[in-house]
Amino acid sequence: MTALTPSVTDPHAAHQARRDLLRVHFTTLGADAAVISDLVNVRYLTGFTGSNAALLVSASAQGDRICTDGRYVTQVGEQVPDVEPVIGRDCPATLLDLVAPSGPTVAVEEHALTVTAWRALTDRTSGSEPPVRLVALGRAVENLRMIKDDGEVELLRQACQAADVALATIIERGVITPGQTERQVARSLEWEMYACGADDISFETIVAAGANSAVPHHRPTDAILATGDFVKIDFGAVVGGYHSDMTRTYVLGSAADWQHEIYELVATAQAAGRAALTPDAPVVEVDAAARSVIDDAGYGENYVHGLGHGVGLEIHEAPGIGKLGTGTLPCGAAVTVEPGVYLPGRGGVRIEDTLVVRAGAPELLTTTDKTFSVI
Repeated sequence: MTALTPSVTDPHAAHQARRDLLRVHFTTLGADAAVISDLVNVRYLTGFTGSNAALLVSASAQGDRICTDGRYVTQVGEQVPDVEPVIGRDCPATLLDLVAPSGPTVAVEEHALTVTAWRALTDRTSGSEPPVRLVALGRAVENLRMIKDDGEVELLRQACQAADVALATIIERGVITPGQTERQVARSLEWEMYACGADDISFETIVAAGANSAVPHHRPTDAILATGDFVKIDFGAVVGGYHSDMTRTYVLGSAADWQHEIYELVATAQAAGRAALTPDAPVVEVDAAARSVIDDAGYGENYVHGLGHGVGLEIHEAPGIGKLGTGTLPCGAAVTVEPGVYLPGRGGVRIEDTLVVRAGAPELLTTTDKTFSVI
């Protein structure tokens, strides 16, 4: 599916343009309309942020409707003034009832529905007269979301900046020092992200010290930071719904030769991965560009995850970049590059940036220095 999301500054115009692209897609499936029930996709297509909603995208823009319940009457009017609201509780069913009299073919996000919800919809539509035919929309909206327009990139840039400044602030204040606990460092960093303009944090901040840094997704504990520890920090900020994602690894006080060696290996792999981010590059080849560096150094079994993932309204979204990935990188995709080497019982290093795939060279959004640093 070709995504052609234009660069626009008016959010309502951007949402309309996205719905227009979706219209092009579902009409090729022979559908007269699409019902969007994934809340992230509803937000992408309308700007609505409530916890209960579905969107009807019609073959004609004048037929678009957004359904939510009575709690959000004011909110939907403020956030989605360009789409007529419908009030109901079971929003997908409410929207299907709305179009049922014309006996249409409706594309639905089957991957976003539970088995129970799918059965309820098929039972409801099969009994209508004339019957409503349901077809699978697939991940059409997720495919559109891969390519970020200028407004989305600006929000990603602001989210990355909030994270960059927050990390610099806690380093300057001496928060990452021996005697602090992982949990204290994590909470301090999260607070600073809010102070720097974040609406939320992207995920629970990872602070992993010493041997814990060898655990890729370690959760912060009361473990005390000590001189000579690797300290791996994986974190992100959310601005306007868009997530940043960054990992930096430091050494406290003094570094051993093996720590410098592992760090420089990961840094070299990460640079190779960034350089491979070119439009239309197969994701498996991007992953291989970084992975081969670590494999050739004899640490392949200590690199246990993919190279990266898309980032946007969700912290993990398409495209996935890994050795089992599929497809190619579209120009305008926002992705992470995050190789790592993890030595159980000793420590580990991960270095991660958020970037946008561009012609020529990727645009780096996370700007915190990646030079090997002892703090």
